[in-house]
Amino acid sequence: MQLAKMVVKQQDPKQALEVISELPLENRYVWRITSALKWAFCDFDDINVEADRATLEESALKKVRELLRLRPVQFCLFLKALLGQEEMERIMLEALAMAKGD
Repeated sequence: MQLAKMVVKQQDPKQALEVISELPLENRYVWRITSALKWAFCDFDDINVEADRATLEESALKKVRELLRLRPVQFCLFLKALLGQEEMERIMLEALAMAKGD
């Protein structure tokens, strides 16, 4: 929060960055995102996803679609910020190829 406040107020973020640099990985922002993804997909099973898709009412499916709408973009932005544009593109293209079965 201190870093965000300093950036918004256009102050030198050096002190906030020093505090962040001393944090263990498990207390960092990127850990919260990556560990959430780990648990979100740890038992992924496309058979059950297909069963849900086949049995969900249209209103429920619409709600799920809306919840997912921005997630691919957010994930790309996360990868870009963490690893850079080129690596984000490489990872996403590799993921698309794998998902397609290419």
